[in-house]
Amino acid sequence: MKNIQDLRIRFVGAGNMAASLIGGLIAKGLTASQITASDPGANQREHIEQQFQVQTYGDNNAHFGMPDVVVVAVKPQIMKQVLSDVKNSLSGVNPLIISVAAGITTAQMSQWTDPSLAIVRAMPNTPALIGQGAIGMFANQHVSREQKHQTEQIMDAVGTSIWVEQEQQIDAVTALSGSGPAYFFMFMEHLQAAAQNVGLSPQQAALLTKKTAVGAALLAERSPETLATLKDRVTSPNGTTHAALQSFEKQGIESVIDGAVLSAFERSIALSKEFD
Repeated sequence: MKNIQDLRIRFVGAGNMAASLIGGLIAKGLTASQITASDPGANQREHIEQQFQVQTYGDNNAHFGMPDVVVVAVKPQIMKQVLSDVKNSLSGVNPLIISVAAGITTAQMSQWTDPSLAIVRAMPNTPALIGQGAIGMFANQHVSREQKHQTEQIMDAVGTSIWVEQEQQIDAVTALSGSGPAYFFMFMEHLQAAAQNVGLSPQQAALLTKKTAVGAALLAERSPETLATLKDRVTSPNGTTHAALQSFEKQGIESVIDGAVLSAFERSIALSKEFD
């Protein structure tokens, strides 16, 4: 069984997500010689080369070789064209394909390449850039146990990963952790502004907002208690926290959050139909 240190990996697309994965893999013990990347953008290629000493190419088919894994890290809008371009390079190689594009199904990728290919649809998020990603993964029927293990090792290099049994659950992952960082950033943005409105300076409000968010997240991760219990432990009857939570409830925060996640979930499903 090949472990992560034995893999030859080709990245198609060399943007931020590819860079975070490459950095995580090298930190886990891969050498730069095991990794190649292609991207038409000169700036992206230069960044990858300078930061990780990985060989890059402007043509997706140039020096494709015989990789064990091909990570397709391109925008969903160009996925069909990119996979069509590399279809011949994949023929006879039969690598594991890992896609990190939102909304593109494994069936679509099979249709655009080869129905017999092992394909994993993964949904990382932007905290993967600092090794704190939350990643959901779905494997089609051709992915072996060994390839699932390899996928776990690749994704765990930049965070924490889970498998889902049904592909539509990846749309739920997209709505939660894929889009989720933006939800927290928006909340933090408004929390900072509200703190300024009641007298803190922008610098004070920004610092306390970020540290409160980090502290709460770490406490939630490390504590065996439920989120509801942790919330209750901060809340004294008729105290300041109680007043704030009552305000949230009166303004319907639960329905706002439900609606936002449902909108993202439905949009993820709609994306695949647009790209058929």
